[in-house]
Amino acid sequence: MLEAKRTEFYELLVREAGKTLPDAIAEVREAVDFCRYYGVLARAQFAGAARLAGPTGELNELSLHGRGVFACISPWNFPLAIFAGQVVAALAAGNSVVAKPAEPTPLIAARFIRLLHEAGVPPNVLQLVPASGRTFGEVAFAHPALAGVAMTGSTATALTINRALAARSGAIVPLIAETGGLNTMIVDSTALPEQVIDDVVSSAFMSAGQRCSALRLLFLQEDVADTMLEMLAGAMDELIIGDPADLRTDVGPVITPAAAEGLMRHVAKMRDEARIIKACRLDDSHSQGSFVSPHLIELKGAAQLTREEFGPILHVVRYRASDIQDVLASIRSSNYGLTLGVQTRLESFWREIFANTAIGNTYVNRNMIGAVVGVQPFGGTGLSGTGPKAGGPHYLVRFASERTLTVNTTATGGNAALLNQGS
Repeated sequence: MLEAKRTEFYELLVREAGKTLPDAIAEVREAVDFCRYYGVLARAQFAGAARLAGPTGELNELSLHGRGVFACISPWNFPLAIFAGQVVAALAAGNSVVAKPAEPTPLIAARFIRLLHEAGVPPNVLQLVPASGRTFGEVAFAHPALAGVAMTGSTATALTINRALAARSGAIVPLIAETGGLNTMIVDSTALPEQVIDDVVSSAFMSAGQRCSALRLLFLQEDVADTMLEMLAGAMDELIIGDPADLRTDVGPVITPAAAEGLMRHVAKMRDEARIIKACRLDDSHSQGSFVSPHLIELKGAAQLTREEFGPILHVVRYRASDIQDVLASIRSSNYGLTLGVQTRLESFWREIFANTAIGNTYVNRNMIGAVVGVQPFGGTGLSGTGPKAGGPHYLVRFASERTLTVNTTATGGNAALLNQGS
């Protein structure tokens, strides 16, 4: 049904979320993938009780059951795919769901909820609650019926929810959180320049930089830094910034004027503390809408970037080959661990990077965005989330409780019947 209604969702994604058409198409496909993948997992993992080995004369079974009512809280940057993934996972695991969409994008969420109701999900099992985060949290997190929370959003929001759940007087409930990151890419002197530039541009500037996985901090080995930066600035000149409904557009607006103002405050600060290498040009055609010019900013050191700037702003730091351990230490010290890119033609180099970092998704010689459901399960560590990974084989089980049943079959005359029923 989602595939049949895809053009309707394309339009909503462009109009309400400011998605470019390629991004809208990809997001509908991802939502479809979540539905199919979790449907397959549910059949495999929840089909019936598993027999466990035990003493002779004893029947032991392990089964998965829904926990109860899950609160699903989704972000505006993927208002269909992430929203759909959370909701259908909770439903597939046997829960009822109260779904709170992001405040800027309620129409997309409402249309998907209506689709699920049309598909046969009972309205009393799935309810949409468009509300402010504060209002929703005051009611939901203290409610005795709450059995779990799945959220995607900022690290600050996840910490707030975690504290609210810890303060509950009722049952302890799980929190499944996927947050942001200070995502880095490390480029050594052996990397293929053309590959690097393509992957950096797409990772940093597609979706106007409004992806949890987007590249924020680029480490360039000093031997090739000048050449790479010159090529990158030239590639940025080719970016088309404009109406997301226009197929020619590469970079659309950011989500709200307030978001644009916050990003430009960061740029103003960087003018004093760092070096602006490149800023794409905006003109009168961008006066209507919350457009932010893609920026390339060279920092004196990685410590200057202390938080995720959620937009088309890329920071770069040069490093010496002998200082690679300092680079890795700076990545670890941030306590974020969502995505990491490595560009090199040396297997020993990317293996060293992977072994010495704790990142949820590491990508070698490719871009860092667009994780594929069932292929690159998505989620981070530390300040970047709790796991398990969305779109992965362990996700559904987190929405469920495990129950065991043990029967002493020697104490009843129905031994054979019990054993047959268990099998």
